[in-house]
Amino acid sequence: MDFCRIAADVDLGKEVKIYAFVNLYGCSIGDNSKVGTFVEIQKGARIGNNCKISSHTFICEGVTIKDNVFIGHNVTFINDKYPRATNPEGGLQTEEDWSVVPTIVEEGASVGSSSTILCGITIGAGAIIGAGSVVTRNVPSGEIWVGNPAKFLRKVD
Repeated sequence: MDFCRIAADVDLGKEVKIYAFVNLYGCSIGDNSKVGTFVEIQKGARIGNNCKISSHTFICEGVTIKDNVFIGHNVTFINDKYPRATNPEGGLQTEEDWSVVPTIVEEGASVGSSSTILCGITIGAGAIIGAGSVVTRNVPSGEIWVGNPAKFLRKVD
């Protein structure tokens, strides 16, 4: 795995395919999943079995991606509702200054390229998020959501 940084605390399933220039630490990736080039997956993130994580994607702490999920290119997950660089005293924030807000992508969902997924939401099983969408609230199972902010388009056929 040329040009990959995979920390010793990463839990990799069987037959995981990882492409170049990937940064993984403290996460778990299930069997038969693929992780594309220029992806970062942070500590505490969980990727299920048979997932495809496309290039240039950022999966932060607190994100759970269940089995058979497709994540398109350049998808960004957020884990802090009110991010700040400094704490009230003016010093740089540390882990004690904020709390991770979890996000879940249920089984068989698809998230289109260049989407942003805000924290504290669930994308339901089999749901589809259109490319370039900004998901700000829960997406029910089996629905297609698109836009900024993402809104219901129709049911999945």
